[in-house]
Amino acid sequence: MLDGFTPWPPELAQRFRAAGYWEGLTLWGMVARTVARLPDKVALVAGERRETYADLDRASTRLGAALLRQGIRPLDRVVVQLPNTPEFVHWYLALVRIGAIPVLALRAHRHTEVRHFIRASGAVAYVVPDVAHHFDYRPMATQMQAEFAGLRVFVVGEAGEGQTAHAALLGGVAGDTDAAIAATLATARFEPTDVATMLLSGGTTSLSKLIPRTHEDYVLNARLCGRAGGFDEQTVFMAILPLGHNYNLASPGILGAFYVGGTVVLAPSTDTAEIFRLVERERVTVIAAVVPLISAWLGSDEPKRFDHSSLKVVQNGGARLAPELRQRLISELGCTPQEIYGTAEGLINMTRLDDPLELILHSSGRPVCEDDEIAVVDDDGRELPDGEAGELITRGPYTIRGYYRAPEKNTEAFTSDGFYRMGDIVRKWGRNIQAEGRRKDLINRGGEKISCEEVENFIHRHPAVKSACLVAMPDPVFGEKACAFVILREGESLSFEGLIAFLRSLQIASYKLPERLEVVTQFPLSPVGKILKRELRDAIAARLDGEGTA
Repeated sequence: MLDGFTPWPPELAQRFRAAGYWEGLTLWGMVARTVARLPDKVALVAGERRETYADLDRASTRLGAALLRQGIRPLDRVVVQLPNTPEFVHWYLALVRIGAIPVLALRAHRHTEVRHFIRASGAVAYVVPDVAHHFDYRPMATQMQAEFAGLRVFVVGEAGEGQTAHAALLGGVAGDTDAAIAATLATARFEPTDVATMLLSGGTTSLSKLIPRTHEDYVLNARLCGRAGGFDEQTVFMAILPLGHNYNLASPGILGAFYVGGTVVLAPSTDTAEIFRLVERERVTVIAAVVPLISAWLGSDEPKRFDHSSLKVVQNGGARLAPELRQRLISELGCTPQEIYGTAEGLINMTRLDDPLELILHSSGRPVCEDDEIAVVDDDGRELPDGEAGELITRGPYTIRGYYRAPEKNTEAFTSDGFYRMGDIVRKWGRNIQAEGRRKDLINRGGEKISCEEVENFIHRHPAVKSACLVAMPDPVFGEKACAFVILREGESLSFEGLIAFLRSLQIASYKLPERLEVVTQFPLSPVGKILKRELRDAIAARLDGEGTA
């Protein structure tokens, strides 16, 4: 077992196995079962590339064996930062096939975040593209190699000095027989109870925490979400958002599709015309989307130019979709909106495709597992009756029992009896939930969670800044964006452009950058000296409203 991982108590683990939740399968075992059943079925489409389940088997077999020969072992952590390409799928499946643990960074992450992921996970390797979306990842990888002795860097594309290219890695096993490859893979011994993947927390008060998901619990996650999403062999699932997100990976995501033998289509961009051209060509049945995408589709004539009659379901995750937009998906695109509300730490709630219209339009869903325990509690931990707003807490067969190597955070995030504190304010009626916002100081920018404290700490490094406060401001497309209120040191000045240039120099993810700057002389304070962020949020909302009216 991985040091620093908190397992489920033995009696609960036994109960989950007896109930059939944990199947004794690894993530690769799950995919291998589909490979054996549907080897010639198209599993993955990316542009003109079409790969069958047998192709995925061959790709992960060769890559897995090559990694083992490079010294990557079961339970080794490997930071993976790849865009939505077939290579992401190959690397992910190869790593879980040999029992190594992919730590899934997002394309937007930069030096500060990647450094933290490598240090916190104890990673032995780092996987990047050469260039993606006009950013060259190789110099950043070189810097990580200089800071972490022995760190291996693998590059999909042309490698830099001291780095290994993906093609060269595969070249090391090019002449090997199938028997030799199989013998190498047989040396990788691990269990379904072992950690399979490390996802990233939203980072509410600091850089992201690492979320250790086991093979068994993540197989269950994909299976239950796929069932709630109506996934089967005929499912053609379109992935637009990052595959490293829990939502697009296994909720239900690509793993939900692979569980049942469906087909995954990787969208090349977020362009509306591109997306609906692919829907027509590939007869897409399900799209995993977010509020900004759905708003763009409903505000465009582009979908009408293409045959989208195959599209049955549009899923929404990350931030709540307004009932009016859900109704328009039904009336204008002829498909069922499916709300998905949950957390990478575990609990996933989904509306069901056969729910009454009232729930489809207004609910945030209900747990995908009958043994997901949920409660809504007040600030003192007392359970509240149905209909009252409070914090959602949960535990169950795919909700973690602790972050990786984070005992202090675990004390804050988990109750003494193992419930995870979601940090969300919700109301529930029976098992149905309506999410209303965050209890913690977090900005939800179209599904991307921005820690106010983290960004404030970056802003405070600017020599002109005396004090800083980051708050959410309303946005019609993203729901929320970040506005920075700052108090400057005497005699100093600061422009918005100057602040952004400074923050970019700290090499942080671009989605964390404030999108407005307000210079003030003081913050509103409570009687005990606490900054009243609500007043700042109200002030910027009123100012934006006035500007819109003007």
